[in-house]
Amino acid sequence: MTAAKRGLVMVITGDGKGKTTAAFGQALRAVGQGYSVCIIQFMKGRKYGEVLAAEKYLPAITVIQSGLDSFVMRDSPAKEDIALARQGFAKAQEIILGKRYDMVILDEINVAVDFNLISEQAVLELIHNKPPAVDLLLTGRYASAKIREIADTVSEIAEIKHHYYAGVRERAGIEY
Repeated sequence: MTAAKRGLVMVITGDGKGKTTAAFGQALRAVGQGYSVCIIQFMKGRKYGEVLAAEKYLPAITVIQSGLDSFVMRDSPAKEDIALARQGFAKAQEIILGKRYDMVILDEINVAVDFNLISEQAVLELIHNKPPAVDLLLTGRYASAKIREIADTVSEIAEIKHHYYAGVRERAGIEY
């Protein structure tokens, strides 16, 4: 298999705004080249603008949400948060190993691992067992050192300044 055909493992992490947005941009780029893309969102149940756009205009992108429309408490996640994350991960395994998609994006998987909703070992095994041609992108703050180490590409988005701290509320089209 040539290097160009080898599926990559990519990570977008860091404390800055834009990780999911960057992942959707990568999906858009892949779709433009004829790829089929599946995005599984962990810890998210709200239909943000990018999800609505994919459903309405981008049939080559499948989005599956596996979370509630509420924040997950890091030190005491609800049983439903844990169950939904694990269901989402089981679906991710099925999709990745089923080879139906050229690219699979696991949005907020790094946070789900950091919050102990999904085991780091399970994610590492999935990465190691993915079909060779599938591109895999993992997003979210707190990407572990082990995940960073085995990834082909790691990008970190750093917060320099955020309008929220100047009193600007969240806005449609910007935060959601």
